[in-house]
Amino acid sequence: MTSARTDPSRIDDEIERLATTPRLLVALDFDGTLAPLQDEPMDARMTDDARAAVLALTGAPGTTVAFVSGRSLHDLRVIGEHDDDSPILLAGSHGAEFWSPGSGAASTPDDADDGELRDRLRARAEAITADLDGVWIEPKSFGFGVHTRLATPDDAARARDAIDSIVVRDAPHWRRRTGHNIVEYAFRHEGKDTAVATLRERIGATAVLFAGDDVTDEDALRSLDGDDLGIHVGTGETAATIAVPDIAALARLLQRLAERRVAGRE
Repeated sequence: MTSARTDPSRIDDEIERLATTPRLLVALDFDGTLAPLQDEPMDARMTDDARAAVLALTGAPGTTVAFVSGRSLHDLRVIGEHDDDSPILLAGSHGAEFWSPGSGAASTPDDADDGELRDRLRARAEAITADLDGVWIEPKSFGFGVHTRLATPDDAARARDAIDSIVVRDAPHWRRRTGHNIVEYAFRHEGKDTAVATLRERIGATAVLFAGDDVTDEDALRSLDGDDLGIHVGTGETAATIAVPDIAALARLLQRLAERRVAGRE
Protein backbone atom coordinates (compact mmCIF):
# COMPACT_ATOMS: atom_id res chain seq x y z
CA MET A 1 0.00 0.00 0.00
CA THR A 2 1.33 3.44 -0.97
CA SER A 3 1.63 5.89 1.91
CA ALA A 4 0.94 9.59 1.54
CA ARG A 5 4.68 10.31 1.75
CA THR A 6 5.51 7.99 -1.15
CA ASP A 7 2.46 8.67 -3.34
CA PRO A 8 3.84 9.45 -6.84
CA SER A 9 1.08 11.96 -7.59
CA ARG A 10 1.86 13.88 -4.40
CA ILE A 11 5.56 13.90 -5.25
CA ASP A 12 4.76 15.21 -8.73
CA ASP A 13 2.58 17.95 -7.23
CA GLU A 14 5.41 19.02 -4.91
CA ILE A 15 7.88 19.17 -7.79
CA GLU A 16 5.49 21.33 -9.82
CA ARG A 17 5.00 23.66 -6.86
CA LEU A 18 8.71 24.14 -6.29
CA ALA A 19 9.33 24.51 -10.02
CA THR A 20 7.70 27.94 -9.97
CA THR A 21 9.06 29.46 -6.77
CA PRO A 22 11.21 32.50 -7.63
CA ARG A 23 14.27 31.66 -5.53
CA LEU A 24 14.83 28.02 -4.55
CA LEU A 25 17.41 26.69 -2.12
CA VAL A 26 18.13 22.97 -2.61
CA ALA A 27 19.93 21.91 0.58
CA LEU A 28 21.18 18.32 0.55
CA ASP A 29 22.79 16.07 3.12
CA PHE A 30 25.68 14.17 1.56
CA ASP A 31 26.36 10.73 3.10
CA GLY A 32 23.46 8.36 2.47
CA THR A 33 21.60 11.01 0.49
CA LEU A 34 23.84 11.69 -2.50
CA ALA A 35 26.60 9.17 -1.78
CA PRO A 36 26.35 5.56 -0.52
CA LEU A 37 27.66 4.98 3.02
CA GLN A 38 31.20 3.59 3.00
CA ASP A 39 33.22 1.49 5.42
CA GLU A 40 35.99 4.09 4.99
CA PRO A 41 34.10 7.41 5.28
CA MET A 42 36.56 9.39 3.14
CA ASP A 43 35.84 7.04 0.22
CA ALA A 44 32.30 8.47 -0.10
CA ARG A 45 31.49 10.03 -3.48
CA MET A 46 28.25 11.00 -5.18
CA THR A 47 26.71 8.45 -7.52
CA ASP A 48 26.84 9.38 -11.19
CA ASP A 49 23.09 10.03 -11.24
CA ALA A 50 23.23 12.19 -8.12
CA ARG A 51 26.16 14.18 -9.52
CA ALA A 52 24.29 14.76 -12.78
CA ALA A 53 21.17 15.93 -10.94
CA VAL A 54 23.15 18.32 -8.73
CA LEU A 55 24.90 19.73 -11.80
CA ALA A 56 21.55 20.23 -13.54
CA LEU A 57 20.17 22.09 -10.53
CA THR A 58 23.19 24.41 -10.36
CA GLY A 59 22.37 25.45 -13.93
CA ALA A 60 18.64 25.95 -13.34
CA PRO A 61 17.32 29.54 -13.10
CA GLY A 62 16.85 31.00 -9.62
CA THR A 63 18.27 27.87 -7.98
CA THR A 64 21.05 27.53 -5.40
CA VAL A 65 22.42 24.16 -4.29
CA ALA A 66 24.06 23.58 -0.91
CA PHE A 67 25.54 20.52 0.77
CA VAL A 68 24.62 20.43 4.47
CA SER A 69 26.66 17.86 6.36
CA GLY A 70 27.98 16.81 9.73
CA ARG A 71 31.40 16.44 8.12
CA SER A 72 34.05 19.05 8.75
CA LEU A 73 34.24 21.61 5.98
CA HIS A 74 37.62 20.25 4.87
CA ASP A 75 36.37 16.67 4.60
CA LEU A 76 33.13 17.73 2.92
CA ARG A 77 35.10 19.51 0.21
CA VAL A 78 37.17 16.36 -0.37
CA ILE A 79 34.28 13.90 -0.65
CA GLY A 80 32.12 16.42 -2.53
CA GLU A 81 34.96 16.93 -5.06
CA HIS A 82 34.38 20.60 -4.45
CA ASP A 83 36.84 23.16 -5.84
CA ASP A 84 37.12 26.93 -5.54
CA ASP A 85 35.14 27.48 -8.75
CA SER A 86 32.13 25.50 -7.55
CA PRO A 87 28.75 27.28 -7.34
CA ILE A 88 27.65 24.92 -4.55
CA LEU A 89 27.40 26.39 -1.05
CA LEU A 90 28.64 24.27 1.85
CA ALA A 91 27.55 24.00 5.47
CA GLY A 92 29.86 21.70 7.40
CA SER A 93 29.95 20.52 11.02
CA HIS A 94 26.14 20.63 11.22
CA GLY A 95 26.07 24.32 10.35
CA ALA A 96 29.07 25.58 12.34
CA GLU A 97 31.21 26.08 9.20
CA PHE A 98 30.29 27.66 5.85
CA TRP A 99 31.78 28.07 2.39
CA SER A 100 30.34 30.42 -0.26
CA PRO A 101 31.34 31.06 -3.89
CA GLY A 102 33.51 34.13 -4.22
CA SER A 103 34.28 34.51 -0.52
CA GLY A 104 35.32 30.94 0.37
CA ALA A 105 35.30 29.61 3.93
CA ALA A 106 33.89 31.86 6.62
CA SER A 107 36.22 32.31 9.56
CA THR A 108 35.15 30.35 12.62
CA PRO A 109 36.13 31.53 16.12
CA ASP A 110 38.22 28.87 17.83
CA ASP A 111 38.46 29.09 21.60
CA ALA A 112 41.78 27.74 22.82
CA ASP A 113 40.20 26.01 25.82
CA ASP A 114 37.63 24.26 23.62
CA GLY A 115 40.36 23.13 21.24
CA GLU A 116 42.50 21.77 24.05
CA LEU A 117 39.59 19.85 25.54
CA ARG A 118 38.66 18.49 22.09
CA ASP A 119 42.19 17.20 21.52
CA ARG A 120 42.44 15.71 24.99
CA LEU A 121 39.11 13.88 24.81
CA ARG A 122 39.77 12.67 21.29
CA ALA A 123 43.10 11.21 22.42
CA ARG A 124 41.32 9.50 25.31
CA ALA A 125 38.73 8.08 22.93
CA GLU A 126 41.44 6.76 20.62
CA ALA A 127 43.20 5.08 23.54
CA ILE A 128 39.97 3.55 24.88
CA THR A 129 39.06 2.05 21.50
CA ALA A 130 42.54 1.03 20.34
CA ASP A 131 41.87 -2.65 21.03
CA LEU A 132 38.31 -2.69 19.65
CA ASP A 133 38.33 -3.97 16.08
CA GLY A 134 36.23 -1.93 13.68
CA VAL A 135 35.91 1.13 15.94
CA TRP A 136 37.39 4.28 14.43
CA ILE A 137 37.67 7.81 15.86
CA GLU A 138 37.10 10.57 13.28
CA PRO A 139 38.65 13.98 14.05
CA LYS A 140 36.19 16.84 13.58
CA SER A 141 36.60 20.59 13.72
CA PHE A 142 34.64 20.94 16.95
CA GLY A 143 34.87 17.47 18.46
CA PHE A 144 35.09 13.91 17.17
CA GLY A 145 33.01 11.02 15.88
CA VAL A 146 33.02 7.37 16.94
CA HIS A 147 32.44 5.09 13.95
CA THR A 148 31.30 1.53 14.62
CA ARG A 149 30.16 0.37 11.17
CA LEU A 150 32.72 -2.46 11.09
CA ALA A 151 32.59 -3.37 14.78
CA THR A 152 30.66 -6.17 16.45
CA PRO A 153 27.56 -5.05 18.38
CA ASP A 154 29.33 -5.78 21.68
CA ASP A 155 32.43 -3.76 20.77
CA ALA A 156 30.28 -0.91 19.44
CA ALA A 157 28.36 -0.79 22.72
CA ARG A 158 31.58 -0.92 24.77
CA ALA A 159 33.02 2.00 22.79
CA ARG A 160 29.88 4.12 23.10
CA ASP A 161 29.48 3.46 26.82
CA ALA A 162 33.10 4.18 27.65
CA ILE A 163 33.28 7.40 25.62
CA ASP A 164 29.87 8.56 26.85
CA SER A 165 31.22 8.28 30.37
CA ILE A 166 34.29 10.44 29.81
CA VAL A 167 32.36 13.09 27.85
CA VAL A 168 29.62 13.31 30.49
CA ARG A 169 32.25 13.68 33.19
CA ASP A 170 34.68 16.07 31.46
CA ALA A 171 32.49 17.89 28.92
CA PRO A 172 28.84 17.76 30.05
CA HIS A 173 28.09 20.88 27.98
CA TRP A 174 29.00 19.15 24.69
CA ARG A 175 26.30 18.09 22.23
CA ARG A 176 25.90 14.37 21.51
CA ARG A 177 24.41 13.20 18.20
CA THR A 178 23.74 9.73 16.84
CA GLY A 179 23.67 8.65 13.20
CA HIS A 180 24.19 5.59 11.04
CA ASN A 181 26.82 3.65 13.03
CA ILE A 182 28.31 6.83 14.48
CA VAL A 183 28.10 8.89 17.65
CA GLU A 184 29.36 12.47 17.43
CA TYR A 185 30.44 14.75 20.27
CA ALA A 186 30.95 18.48 19.76
CA PHE A 187 31.44 21.66 21.77
CA ARG A 188 29.46 23.62 19.14
CA HIS A 189 25.69 23.14 19.32
CA GLU A 190 24.56 24.21 15.85
CA GLY A 191 22.28 21.80 14.00
CA LYS A 192 21.26 21.42 10.39
CA ASP A 193 18.22 23.55 11.16
CA THR A 194 20.68 26.37 11.91
CA ALA A 195 22.46 25.71 8.63
CA VAL A 196 19.26 25.83 6.58
CA ALA A 197 18.07 29.02 8.29
CA THR A 198 21.43 30.72 7.61
CA LEU A 199 21.49 29.64 3.97
CA ARG A 200 17.84 30.63 3.46
CA GLU A 201 18.54 34.15 4.69
CA ARG A 202 21.81 34.42 2.79
CA ILE A 203 20.25 33.80 -0.63
CA GLY A 204 16.77 35.17 0.06
CA ALA A 205 15.08 31.85 -0.72
CA THR A 206 11.34 31.86 -1.29
CA ALA A 207 11.29 28.10 -0.69
CA VAL A 208 13.68 25.39 0.52
CA LEU A 209 14.00 21.77 -0.49
CA PHE A 210 15.94 19.79 2.10
CA ALA A 211 16.75 16.09 1.68
CA GLY A 212 18.45 13.76 4.16
CA ASP A 213 18.54 10.20 5.36
CA ASP A 214 19.71 10.24 8.97
CA VAL A 215 18.58 11.21 12.46
CA THR A 216 20.65 14.40 12.38
CA ASP A 217 18.70 15.53 9.30
CA GLU A 218 15.47 15.61 11.26
CA ASP A 219 16.47 18.94 12.87
CA ALA A 220 16.37 20.55 9.44
CA LEU A 221 13.25 18.70 8.32
CA ARG A 222 11.32 19.84 11.39
CA SER A 223 12.38 23.45 10.79
CA LEU A 224 10.81 23.72 7.33
CA ASP A 225 7.63 25.72 6.76
CA GLY A 226 4.62 25.37 4.48
CA ASP A 227 6.34 26.70 1.36
CA ASP A 228 9.24 24.25 1.74
CA LEU A 229 9.66 20.57 0.95
CA GLY A 230 11.34 17.98 3.16
CA ILE A 231 12.45 14.67 1.65
CA HIS A 232 13.55 11.59 3.58
CA VAL A 233 15.77 9.09 1.78
CA GLY A 234 15.01 5.58 3.04
CA THR A 235 12.47 4.19 5.47
CA GLY A 236 11.53 4.90 9.06
CA GLU A 237 9.92 7.70 11.03
CA THR A 238 10.53 11.18 9.71
CA ALA A 239 9.23 14.73 9.76
CA ALA A 240 9.66 14.92 5.97
CA THR A 241 6.74 15.67 3.67
CA ILE A 242 7.68 12.95 1.20
CA ALA A 243 9.98 9.93 1.16
CA VAL A 244 11.96 8.17 -1.54
CA PRO A 245 13.50 4.71 -1.18
CA ASP A 246 17.11 5.40 -2.11
CA ILE A 247 19.71 7.70 -3.64
CA ALA A 248 18.75 6.76 -7.18
CA ALA A 249 15.13 7.78 -6.58
CA LEU A 250 16.19 11.09 -5.08
CA ALA A 251 18.46 11.75 -8.06
CA ARG A 252 15.55 11.20 -10.43
CA LEU A 253 13.38 13.58 -8.41
CA LEU A 254 16.08 16.28 -8.40
CA GLN A 255 16.67 15.85 -12.12
CA ARG A 256 12.94 16.31 -12.81
CA LEU A 257 12.88 19.40 -10.62
CA ALA A 258 15.82 20.89 -12.53
CA GLU A 259 14.11 20.19 -15.85
CA ARG A 260 10.85 21.76 -14.69
CA ARG A 261 12.61 24.89 -13.39
CA VAL A 262 14.37 25.30 -16.74
CA ALA A 263 11.18 24.69 -18.72
CA GLY A 264 9.24 27.15 -16.59
CA ARG A 265 11.56 30.00 -17.53
CA GLU A 266 11.65 29.30 -21.28
